[in-house]
Amino acid sequence: MTTSPTVPNKTGWLTWLDENAEKPFLCIGLLAIILIITFQTAYRYLIVNFSDTASAAVWTEELSRFIFIWISYLAVPLAIKNRENIRVNVLYDKFSPKWQSIFWVVNDLCFFFLSVYVTCLGVHMIGEGMRYPQMAPAMQIPYYIPYSIIPLGFALISFRLLQDIFLEVKTCGIKGLVTAIFVTAIIVAPAYIMWYLPDFQAFENFEPSATIVLFSYFLLVIAIGVPIGIGLGLASLLTILATGTIDLGYIAQISFTSIDSFPIMAIPFFVAAGIFMGAGGLSSRLLALADEMLGALPGGMAIASVATCMFFAAISGSGPATVAAIGSLTIPAMIERGYNKYFACAIVAAGGAIGVMIPPSNPFVIYGIASQTSIGDLFLAGIIPGILTGLVLMGYSFWYSKKNGWMGEKKTRTFGTFVKAIWDAKLALMVPVIVLGGIYSGLMTPTEAAAVAAFYGLIVGMFVYKGLNKDNIIPTMLEICSTSAIIIILMAMAKVFGQIMTVEEIPAQIASYILGLTSSKIIILLLFNVFLLFIGTFMEALAAIVILVPILLPIATKVGIDPTHFGIIMVVNLAIGFITPPVGVNLFVASGVAKVKLDDISKQIWPILALMIVVLLLVTYIPSISMFVIR
Repeated sequence: MTTSPTVPNKTGWLTWLDENAEKPFLCIGLLAIILIITFQTAYRYLIVNFSDTASAAVWTEELSRFIFIWISYLAVPLAIKNRENIRVNVLYDKFSPKWQSIFWVVNDLCFFFLSVYVTCLGVHMIGEGMRYPQMAPAMQIPYYIPYSIIPLGFALISFRLLQDIFLEVKTCGIKGLVTAIFVTAIIVAPAYIMWYLPDFQAFENFEPSATIVLFSYFLLVIAIGVPIGIGLGLASLLTILATGTIDLGYIAQISFTSIDSFPIMAIPFFVAAGIFMGAGGLSSRLLALADEMLGALPGGMAIASVATCMFFAAISGSGPATVAAIGSLTIPAMIERGYNKYFACAIVAAGGAIGVMIPPSNPFVIYGIASQTSIGDLFLAGIIPGILTGLVLMGYSFWYSKKNGWMGEKKTRTFGTFVKAIWDAKLALMVPVIVLGGIYSGLMTPTEAAAVAAFYGLIVGMFVYKGLNKDNIIPTMLEICSTSAIIIILMAMAKVFGQIMTVEEIPAQIASYILGLTSSKIIILLLFNVFLLFIGTFMEALAAIVILVPILLPIATKVGIDPTHFGIIMVVNLAIGFITPPVGVNLFVASGVAKVKLDDISKQIWPILALMIVVLLLVTYIPSISMFVIR
């Protein structure tokens, strides 16, 4: 007896569409921009430079920017569905489970309020664009076509938020939903009250301070767990409603133009290069090489773990990615060889912090864009602080392991085995050569080098190491898009926040206040370090950079601190934040890998933190440590 094939019913198709609506566009879009920029780079140097008749492919950069913006905003709904975002959970974690559920709905409602507003503003912007069309210079298409991602993307974000609210209501109940709506109304209401107050004669001269409204709202919403990027956008929207400091339509426009930037595209490419190479089987080969070189020493596996983190840092540009990729291999290996498991987690978490110092580095890319500083110079200047940090961690591992009797693994190590380990890792070791060699030879911009590295990582991972395959390639690409989108929306919303600060002259006022207290460069550097170390205890590095650079950089330049040197100080500070309780994200990743409590790892991290602060002070007060390579 035969059976006919099952035809999906209407509900089945809807379920499939709900689960997969964004995924095909994200995978195709990511692959497209990697291929387009790789083609652009190859075309320029292999065809244009060797042909008198060929012309530059000027359309490639514009098309790739537009696709990049589209997939960035289409990935945000996926991040919402997967509940991935950058948020401050210090206060949120102290709530009872019931109130955590209620405030999760509050956070979704706050985001929903912002996304609906931006959707409506985006529709109006597209209407204006259709009435008064402007053409993209290279592709000669009306700008309203690429700009349409703003209403479309934020409408889809609104839909995913409603889904998330519906799911959470199953936990908090209808009473919890009503409470959440009431709390959200209390948050939003003051902005509308201030908006309408001047209409009454008794308050016609009422002028609320945009500075107070902006920072009050921002601190309030991030304290209750609203994602930082959304907190920036929501605080900006409510401040504009309350004070009219800038035009409301600016939010929709800047949501597109702030990330319509070729340098910003380096971020998803570097993320892609690291994830492709990590998933593709790179980590085990780098570890084998490091173990071959250093494994015979006391604490050999710990030292090799730090060395592997340094190698991987030259590929991933991310601290947590480094801990995840290397820790999953080295932490179990150290525990098996008799190391204290909490020390194993702590040293790998600290080694992962090097991931944002040694280039490529996403924080350096964002700092360079925010400060208009050369990303290439930042990359070069970050090498020595990263290596110095690694050497200090290796020295501590050697001393602490020898003290505890954790000796190196005894096995045959010869010149032949060393050469074999290098040969096995040769393709992995080529990535820093591609990135840094391409940039400093003048052959490629940082964005082009990142795209070529991502393409290289994809090819090597699929066809050589074969760690990337049909089972994990789609989840890997979605992870890249989701991770990048969280950073990109943070930058877009920070631009609106920064514009209000500029109009209100907030950075200039803060600079005048601090310089009024002291003009000593030494003291100001010390204040910067204390402040940034404090910020790093509860705020993610990328968020801190986009918020603080417009405020702190003017002060730094006025006392004679080079912007590149200040970028190094800032990133090293915030790298330490990756391992600083209570919100050290590297500690969370390490504890997840080893399945141990964060409190137990934290007890092991304090001496390591002290050593990294010593490195920070050296980098801060001896600029030549980092700056001599670019002078």
